[in-house]
Amino acid sequence: MPALPAIEPDLLTVARRWAADPASWPVPLRFDPTSRWYARLAADDDHEVWALSWLPGQGTDLHDHGGSSGAFLVASGVLTEETVSGGRLRPHLLAAGSGRRFGSRHVHVVTNRHAEPAVSVHVYRPALRRMTRYQLTGGRLLVAEVAEAGVAW
Repeated sequence: MPALPAIEPDLLTVARRWAADPASWPVPLRFDPTSRWYARLAADDDHEVWALSWLPGQGTDLHDHGGSSGAFLVASGVLTEETVSGGRLRPHLLAAGSGRRFGSRHVHVVTNRHAEPAVSVHVYRPALRRMTRYQLTGGRLLVAEVAEAGVAW
C-alpha cells in the first residue's frame, strides 16, 4: 500500500496554539524600548515559530519572507498590517485574536500604531533564510536590501 502524503499543519492554527500558552515559551516575553523584540520559540523540519513584542510606534520595514509562506496571530494589543495594492500601501487593522495566512510572495509592513504594547506569534514554512526589504517608490517595489538569517537576525 502506498504511503499517504504528510499533512502539513495549518500555520495559523500553530500560531494560535503558541499564542494561547506564553508560559510554555522557552524564552520569557519581554519588551525592548529601543527596538522590536523577537525570539524563535520552536523549529522543526516543517516550520518555525517566532514571538514578537511591539511597543507603541515600533514596526517593520516593508519586507517579504524570502520565499517562505506563513501566518501570524496578534496575541495581545493591536497591530496594523499594510500591504501593497494599486501601487500604494493599504492598512488592515488586526486586533488581539485575529491573524492572517500569507503566501510565499507576500510583502508587508507591520506596525504598532496604538497606545498599548502588542504581542504576536509568527510561523514560517520553510524556516526563514532571508528577507528582502523594499522601498515603495512611484507605485513600484524596489529592492533596498536582502537580509540573511544568521547575519541580520
